[in-house]
Amino acid sequence: MKFILEVKDHKVPFISELLGQFSYVKTKPLSGEKAEAIQSIQQAVLEMNEVKLGKRKARPIEDLLNEL
Repeated sequence: MKFILEVKDHKVPFISELLGQFSYVKTKPLSGEKAEAIQSIQQAVLEMNEVKLGKRKARPIEDLLNEL
């Protein structure tokens, strides 16, 4: 299983050392670009779920294509 953690900068050394103590945990920092991409995808999934539940109204695909 994979987790993404958001840690305050001043706590990064502590969390890194703590997680390093567990032989069954592997850590790999993400670049800022990758973190932003993941956050954008998560937001898109949340919005799609809201559309499916009727909490948000979807835009027609033609409107999106016209913006491009």
